[in-house]
Amino acid sequence: MTPAVELVTDASAAAAALAPVLIDTVESGASVGWIEPPTHDEAVLWWSALLADPDTETWIARDGDRALGTISLVRAAKRNGPHRAEVIKLIVRREARGRGIAPALMAALEEHAAASGLTLLVLDTETGSLAESLYGRWGWQTVGGIPDYAVAPSGELGGTTIMFKRLAGR
Repeated sequence: MTPAVELVTDASAAAAALAPVLIDTVESGASVGWIEPPTHDEAVLWWSALLADPDTETWIARDGDRALGTISLVRAAKRNGPHRAEVIKLIVRREARGRGIAPALMAALEEHAAASGLTLLVLDTETGSLAESLYGRWGWQTVGGIPDYAVAPSGELGGTTIMFKRLAGR
């Protein structure tokens, strides 16, 4: 059974709930912007800042009170981009992977984005990762890649793949 997916409405509670998800993700080898896993306090501060951004909306997949995964949508801040947004931080705790949480989070985000009038989503992901193949299966198209884009937790440089998806217009 897929856990409930909900749009964040209480930023302070969500920041505390999402901190362990971020820490677990980095500990499992995904950098998602970090080289070393953040402390709990660093993770709460990071989530608090993201959740305070008025251009960002975040969803949480929960099993009871426990956050298992998350995804965020960041609307373009430029005047020429009211139709587009960036998808960031699709992350799922290791023990919850393979339960349909990532596709449920992406589906909730895409449904909301389309209903909000967005017609174009973009994202970047680690080249060669499981995430890259999942996005392809979900209808995302590859634009290209940038080699040596980010330092992974292993210390190695890794590439990033830029992808997009068109949503049905209103």
